Amino acid sequence: MGHREDLLEGAKRCLLEKGFARTTARDIVKESGTNLASIGYHYGSKDVLLAQAYIALIEGMGGAFEGEGPALDDTEPGSTERFQQVWSTIIGTMREPGSVWRLSMEVLVMGDRMPELRDHLGRAQREAGRGIIPLLMGGREEDVSDETADTLGAFYVTLMTGLIAQWTFDPKSAPDADALTAGLRRVIEAATADSP
Repeated sequence: MGHREDLLEGAKRCLLEKGFARTTARDIVKESGTNLASIGYHYGSKDVLLAQAYIALIEGMGGAFEGEGPALDDTEPGSTERFQQVWSTIIGTMREPGSVWRLSMEVLVMGDRMPELRDHLGRAQREAGRGIIPLLMGGREEDVSDETADTLGAFYVTLMTGLIAQWTFDPKSAPDADALTAGLRRVIEAATADSP
């Protein structure tokens, strides 16, 4: 690995250990075995490096949908069963010690004090929606249109953000996948009921 990759890996470890606000450039340099000038050269700033490290951590969460447990292929894309399975897996990752999702709340709370970081992550929102759609609806990420990413993807990202907030604030009262699925079924029933 070169300095760029070393910095990214070091920043990821620092984020999981310290979060955004407490991670310094010196922490990243120490963790990565590089030097301070490398951050500016490869990323422009510490905040951009941390943003890219955070995005890489989130993208790495795709591994949670592989391996043990029922495969997503065992459920119909777009079904409430698929919805329940995907959100159950996501919530399972929120329960893990050092969950990457707590970093999302830190970004929300500190956004005004970290504008470069906020702006960089704000631009990644559409791609987050684009990435979650195939998990729930089937298909391939590269086939998701911008319009679908901006509507359905935005819906799923909003649900995810609210869920992360609830799990960060009070895991004991946060909904599980069964509660979310029951709520979705009620929304579907209300939306498809015959009008009087």
